[in-house]
Amino acid sequence: MAFTGNENHDISFDDAAKLTLRYREKAGSEARKGGFFGRKAIQDLLEQDDCVGIRYYYGLDDNDEQVLVLVGTNADENDLVGSTFLAFENAVFCPPTCGEDNVLNS
Repeated sequence: MAFTGNENHDISFDDAAKLTLRYREKAGSEARKGGFFGRKAIQDLLEQDDCVGIRYYYGLDDNDEQVLVLVGTNADENDLVGSTFLAFENAVFCPPTCGEDNVLNS
């Protein structure tokens, strides 16, 4: 199977709320609920040559806290890695930066 960049990832907010609630219940109140990546970082990844989407990897920082690493991916399902490509981590985490309470974060 090749990636096209048009894969359907849609879910309802009801389903999204169930998924995030289940995670919060299992992870505990002190766990990270999510994170924020700015528009520029996402656009920069997507604007790389041959990029059709973004893949994420779980990682651990120096404090053993879970992080997401984002990389571009091509149609052949390969990560765009190396010195000419971009990777991002440094999300702004929730908590502490969660915005107003909503069905996904509370």
